[in-house]
Amino acid sequence: MSIHLVLIDALNLIRRIYAVQERPFLMNEELSENTKQQVLFNTQQACINAVKKIIKQQQPTHILMVFDSKNPCWRYKIYPDYKKGRKKMPEHLANQLSVIQDDLMNINVDSLISETDEADDLIATLALKVALKGQNVTIVSTDKCFLSILNCHINVYDYFNRRYLDEHYVLEKFNVTPEQLIDLWTLTGDSTNKIPGVAGIGQITASELLNEYGTLSAVTSAENIKKSLAKKLNENIETIELSRQLLTLRNDIPLGFNLKDIRLTN
Repeated sequence: MSIHLVLIDALNLIRRIYAVQERPFLMNEELSENTKQQVLFNTQQACINAVKKIIKQQQPTHILMVFDSKNPCWRYKIYPDYKKGRKKMPEHLANQLSVIQDDLMNINVDSLISETDEADDLIATLALKVALKGQNVTIVSTDKCFLSILNCHINVYDYFNRRYLDEHYVLEKFNVTPEQLIDLWTLTGDSTNKIPGVAGIGQITASELLNEYGTLSAVTSAENIKKSLAKKLNENIETIELSRQLLTLRNDIPLGFNLKDIRLTN
């Protein structure tokens, strides 16, 4: 049987929808309780409608909403500044997530909520397992991290801009291949998640190095590289190792369920 698994990065979808619903009321610094309830209701309805549209557009055989753990993941343990300064989810929205999950179950869309893992790692683990069996996966998210696992069986779909973020998109935006993205971001850092890179190396320089040498390992071991660049790399060996670890999606998380458990039924 041919499988098409759709994995929805739940909080990526919900928080962006919430932001759209909240925006008209932001002229006031603090939302009133009545306004909060109205925004939450609108968000709830918009989320369900969005998932229905995704199902209609993607025609999945299997589907799953994947949520982040409420607890800090392993990345915080090795790098406490991970995502430092990122705006927290409003408490009233966090309290509404279980209601949205229940509504999704009413349209036969289950949710995966981990005690300890980020949605990114859970999605990567499941996507790569299915892809290795020659089956197709579509990840619905605007998070660039998933671009690093693009292949002939794994697609990334931006619901909000109604487009696939494919190899051509990666080349156009980053000037490298999907396979080189982790090396690129290891050099440049990732400001969104407060992951450090090599000071003084930006995207243009990083992509030029990778296009010339192929991999970060080849870059760091090259003997004909400019002395100024070699100095920067040598002074940041530990940062490079840490950043690469933080940026690499895990693919080995025990999931505890079978595909048949998330088959989409009418």
